[in-house]
Amino acid sequence: MKRRLFIGCAAVLVAAAVLALTGCSFGEDKEFNADGDHVEAYSPQKAKQIGRTSYHEDSKVLWCALSGSGIDFEFYGKECQTELIADSGWTSKTNAARYAVYINGKRTHDSQLTESSHKLTLANPGRAEDPCSIRIIKLSESVQSAIGIGELKITTPKEVYKNHKDAIIAPSPDKKHLIEFIGDSITCGYGIDGEMSDKFSTATEDATKAYACVTAEKLDADYSLVCYSGYGVISGYTSTGRQNQTDLVPKYYDKVGFSNVHLPEGGKIQDDLWDFSKQPDLVVINLGTNDAAYTSSDNTKMREYAAGYTEFLKTVRAKNPNAAIICTLGIMNTTLCDATDLAVMNYQSETGDQNIRFMRFASQDSADGLGIDWHPSAKTNQKASEKLTAFIRDWLKW
Repeated sequence: MKRRLFIGCAAVLVAAAVLALTGCSFGEDKEFNADGDHVEAYSPQKAKQIGRTSYHEDSKVLWCALSGSGIDFEFYGKECQTELIADSGWTSKTNAARYAVYINGKRTHDSQLTESSHKLTLANPGRAEDPCSIRIIKLSESVQSAIGIGELKITTPKEVYKNHKDAIIAPSPDKKHLIEFIGDSITCGYGIDGEMSDKFSTATEDATKAYACVTAEKLDADYSLVCYSGYGVISGYTSTGRQNQTDLVPKYYDKVGFSNVHLPEGGKIQDDLWDFSKQPDLVVINLGTNDAAYTSSDNTKMREYAAGYTEFLKTVRAKNPNAAIICTLGIMNTTLCDATDLAVMNYQSETGDQNIRFMRFASQDSADGLGIDWHPSAKTNQKASEKLTAFIRDWLKW
């Protein structure tokens, strides 16, 4: 037995010597597959978070509910695979989440998530040794549906992996400024891909074409959208003239989002609080269009609106102590423009806070086209973004 053990050890020593001479070592190739690739799953938290997102540790899924929310990252390798997870809104094409994928800045995917989950394979169109950028964005709004992003599985050739082992995936760099836009259907891009006579579905909604995202792009700024169609400050849209106290933005301002449907693990996206740790440099508020359906031109109701708006400004300031604030209105309805301006002046008088302005948008021109339910077209949104961009540059010198 001793002789056999000695022979076995000698064989191992000889094999080790051979491996040493050939430049190999024990276990070196265990992390590579038969194709010579390294395959590893990374958390979506490794990516840059766009807008408000919520990571659920148990399921390892990052949830995106609000318009324009998503992730942005770069990777080294051949491809990245991930799985998109739907909430219960996927069963209706009217409500299923619409999303887009950009590879190296080009939109390569634009679809609705009409199944409970969908696997994405995102190939690097260039060389594996060059970084490839991926951006996954939720185009539709929060109320109808949310979308989850699973782990990011990246396939990297051996030599590329060796050269970039500690940086296979990295968040895209932050831009100089971050703008938070608070709004309603206009900010959501409601019906922007439809005609006035069409019926609304999430397939016709694209926040990236609305004035907010376009303004952020013009200013080369990051953005976060907090917007809900039909919502207001003291009243959501109403066709009866009675106050709608259900659909109010202030009720959900501290949430990751709001949705009428459930997440797969139970609960709703509004169960998740937003921590406000990532502070914007500017907050733009475009609310009042839906409140006008309640107030009309009634002076008492308009004063009620102004008072409610002033209180909401105090909440926004408490959550964003150093941000400049711009209050806007007027694209679809001008009824409450003066009342909004009054709310800003009352807020300044009550608090002494002068880091806030009111800006009135030009009313939409039907010659520029109309989206579904009289909503602004892409052309109108472009014009609105030009005015807002100029205002920001003039005031803040960006």
